[in-house]
Amino acid sequence: MKVVITGGTGMLGKKLARKLLEQGTLSPDGKPAKIEKLVLMDVATAPYVPVDPRVEVVTGQVYDADLIKRLITPDTGAVFHFAAVVSAGAEKDFDLGYRVNLDGTRNVLEACRALGTKPRVVFTSSIAVYGGDLPERLSDDQPLTPQTSYGVQKAMGEMLVADYTRKGFVDGRSLRLPTIVVRPGKPNLAASTFASSIIREPLAGQEAICPVRPDNWMPLLSPRKTVEAFVRAHDLPASAWGWNRSLTLPSLDATVQDMADALRRVAGEEAYRRIKWQPDPMIQKIVDGWPRKLASTRAKAMGFTTDPSIDALIEAHIEDDIRPNTR
Repeated sequence: MKVVITGGTGMLGKKLARKLLEQGTLSPDGKPAKIEKLVLMDVATAPYVPVDPRVEVVTGQVYDADLIKRLITPDTGAVFHFAAVVSAGAEKDFDLGYRVNLDGTRNVLEACRALGTKPRVVFTSSIAVYGGDLPERLSDDQPLTPQTSYGVQKAMGEMLVADYTRKGFVDGRSLRLPTIVVRPGKPNLAASTFASSIIREPLAGQEAICPVRPDNWMPLLSPRKTVEAFVRAHDLPASAWGWNRSLTLPSLDATVQDMADALRRVAGEEAYRRIKWQPDPMIQKIVDGWPRKLASTRAKAMGFTTDPSIDALIEAHIEDDIRPNTR
């Protein structure tokens, strides 16, 4: 089978690609299917893209409908749709956010629909679909009330995936991701980028700015656990999802101070002191609108798991991204 990952040279795309190449198969409904080709599509190439004869890297924009149609061919059995303009970027550039996050998602689904084979589509949504006056712990029946353009675009994407699935065009699954920590590489335009920076940069001997209050709660999930969730979301039978094709992944709920304290335990006092607390009202306003804690009861019942501790989350970053130097 052929697998397409949009946003495939980004951090999660590369990590998923390595995982798929390593295991060699995907197993929809528990029936292993050999991965013969893996297409990584993104706006630009990036370092540390897996080198393998099965891998093809394609550069282009997800809002280019003709390109997406050329990528998603009849031998495509699975599409992981990661390509997106992140939160602060979508808020800053309204038109670009909708062109990539909404039009791009529609292009992916239309290309899949044209095949007539009902391929599996795993869509990366976000807890940014929630916002406003939220309870302390978010339940599965919490209505979607996004307070940013990014959140609105992700909510629309979920609804598109659900409708294309209802019509029998695709077999779609949407995962609402918590804040992914620790992201290797450089900071991006996501409002949550500080959550990785305050761990990643001090570990590298650099200062990091924290723009929010220490008592801010953050639902966290490691890249390692996120990749596991992508594969599980794909492989579960349609019957496990039923009519609701969206799922909020389990998280490790912690304050920003908890994260800083874990860094001190893992890397020492000197690393902890490299965190500089400098409030940014714009980032604080965005973060204040996010969920604080996630119940994720349905996801847990479906076998999705989170990290055991913040210390373990940091140690996973050291093991996966610092020691092997495969960012």
